[in-house]
Amino acid sequence: MQPEVEILSGLERRVDLSVSIADVEKEVQAQLKRVARTAKVQGFRPGKAPLALIERSHGPGIRYDVINSEVGRSLDKVLEETKLRVAGVPSLEPKTEGVPEGTLAFSATFEVYPEVQVPDLSALQVKRSVINVTDENVQHTLDILRKQRATYTAQADRAAQDNDRITLDFIGKIDGVAFDGGSAEGFPFILGQGRMLPEFEDAVRGMKAGETKTFPLSFPEDYAGKEVAGKTAEFTITVQEVAEAVLPEVDSEFAKSLGQPEGDVEKLKADIRANLEREVTARSRGRTKSSVMEALAVATTFDVPKALVESDAQDRVKAARQELKERGVPNADSMPIPVEAFAAESERRVRLGLLVSELVKQAELQVKPEQVRARIEEFAQNYEQPAQVVAYYLADRQRRAEVEAIVLEDNVVDHVLAKAQVTDEDVSFDEIMGTD
Repeated sequence: MQPEVEILSGLERRVDLSVSIADVEKEVQAQLKRVARTAKVQGFRPGKAPLALIERSHGPGIRYDVINSEVGRSLDKVLEETKLRVAGVPSLEPKTEGVPEGTLAFSATFEVYPEVQVPDLSALQVKRSVINVTDENVQHTLDILRKQRATYTAQADRAAQDNDRITLDFIGKIDGVAFDGGSAEGFPFILGQGRMLPEFEDAVRGMKAGETKTFPLSFPEDYAGKEVAGKTAEFTITVQEVAEAVLPEVDSEFAKSLGQPEGDVEKLKADIRANLEREVTARSRGRTKSSVMEALAVATTFDVPKALVESDAQDRVKAARQELKERGVPNADSMPIPVEAFAAESERRVRLGLLVSELVKQAELQVKPEQVRARIEEFAQNYEQPAQVVAYYLADRQRRAEVEAIVLEDNVVDHVLAKAQVTDEDVSFDEIMGTD
């Protein structure tokens, strides 16, 4: 006779469990005898202590473990017979009313995994990102590389402008009093790169070596320095040097400095293009995957286990704390971070994860070893010694598992794209690279 399963609400279920007290005591006595053979009790030789004494010292703990074990086996049997999949950890409560003599009874309350219905993929509307790397993109990247390797030449009469290296002295005061961190001598920075606040850089533009200027500067309300945030200071700056950037020529020596052993400029440009295309492909793949996952998430409405949502939200709280610690935020471990802040997104993540798992099973999208190796080899092309990177990933189980997870998502995305209503979306290079 199949056990009776009570449906409480949604995915919550309850079943009654019972274990024989006689069976529990039989196992307790057997374990006590095993313990007694080697137990060391003061006043007795090892293994010679009376069983009654062992019962007093070890009995409660052994009995607790035996009851838990018997209840666990009883629950496992019920779950096997009913074919229920438990999500989270069951909650157990003892029962006393209507319990036959010689029996321990419990009620187990738990959530089950939902029956996941995969939506009609042909009805999904998905955007596929399309990006082309142009000669202008290659040249722009080449210009950035040149700027990174610029040298600087001081110019006595040069008015400061963007990309110049400025060396200056400055002192900032609030209500006529200098504040900590507001003064420096011989301070260098590249004008126009945003290292200094906009008002500071605006004041420097156009100044020449030897000139002095005093100006007000308002610190933003969210400025990192809490003691000056939202306040207005008066700065006095004296420019010591204005140095013009001198970019290296794109020649054989420049190519060699960037790892092109032959010093071939055209091959250097080809390498840059190949690197850009790999990066663009990865980013466009990510955008397309986001569109696919969003379409799947919107198309599903089944209930999800609260226990899984709670677990995911707790994981996100831990991740948030870790990020705060890495940023150097004090008291990150004790800072209040409400789990509820992540509840909605965690519910979405859990639902999407269950849907993807069902889709993988139904469509047989499991990862193949050759797919994993191909992805590792593709990734390894970003390094100087690709063969070593491939060997490292194949030998490290955790790293390999990370790649397998990526490939599995790609399989799902490709499967959905093959069936959904797909619109190609042209995306600019600057947008995909986050530079627009």
